[in-house]
Amino acid sequence: MQTIFSGIQPSGTLTIGNFLGAIQHFVGLQEENNCYFCIVDEHAITVPQDRLELRQNIRSLAALYLASGIDPEKSTLFIQSEVPAHAQLNWMLQSISYIGELERMTQFKDKSTGGKEGVSAALLTYPPLMAADILLYQTDIVPVGEDQKQHLELTRHIAERFNNRFNDIFTAPEISIPKVGARIMSLQDPTKKMSKSDENEKAYISMLDDPKRIEKKIKSAVTDSEGVVAFDQENKPAISNLLTIYASCSGKSIEALETEYMDKGYGTFKQDLAQAVINVLQPIQDRYHELINSDALDDILDTGAEKASYQANKMLRKAKKAMGLGRVTNKR
Repeated sequence: MQTIFSGIQPSGTLTIGNFLGAIQHFVGLQEENNCYFCIVDEHAITVPQDRLELRQNIRSLAALYLASGIDPEKSTLFIQSEVPAHAQLNWMLQSISYIGELERMTQFKDKSTGGKEGVSAALLTYPPLMAADILLYQTDIVPVGEDQKQHLELTRHIAERFNNRFNDIFTAPEISIPKVGARIMSLQDPTKKMSKSDENEKAYISMLDDPKRIEKKIKSAVTDSEGVVAFDQENKPAISNLLTIYASCSGKSIEALETEYMDKGYGTFKQDLAQAVINVLQPIQDRYHELINSDALDDILDTGAEKASYQANKMLRKAKKAMGLGRVTNKR
């Protein structure tokens, strides 16, 4: 049995891209693996947050995880800030991380293009915290989208650096990127990843959008002037993105969809795509509304924090001992 760790920021309602690129795959992974699913709220505060909205987003994300099929009997679901070992190991790993390698991270460079004076230091040190999240659980595999691959490679380097410098205690995780649905793009700009923080609400489908809203967003999704449903990422990125969403929601192959809509045009294709998305999200939304204000959700998160803390604290003690932190006692 392998250990899998994944974390998602509670920075707004999840999109269909988050579901198809990540959560949908988690449900299957938990059947034969030891899975930790973490709501990484400490990562969220690398940029300013409204405290009440953040707390609502944390709870909402937890409910969406469970509504999507994460089983607390098979997986550990918990909130990052409720397991202090994450922040503690983060500080320790910062001490063996180099400013040069942190400044080379694409996300930091993108968000600091206007100058570093107004950029949070936490945005720079985001990767060591991500490394701490993963290394605390002896993680074997981390399923991520393409945009996080660079951070995962740095996590491996940090683990190997610690092991070589102090003691061989950390597992260098493998990176797993799903082949289908790994990177769902914006409905309005297929050159950009679909994001819940996009200023244009037509660019993404929220997991909590109602059917009419989903239909409207898909109907307004950009296409091209050819009218041919065919997968070609270079020449037809918008239609290729819609085909990826359709394939991921329906279970049909992209090739089968190309054949099915060969002579039907974009209108029919979009209508059927909208229904496929609605069919996936409707039962999730129903379960979400049952959970969101329930005591059962709090009980699950309490249990998850306890289980995660037990494992994380064991690794933290090993890391402290390896680095020489704390004191030696003769007490028996």
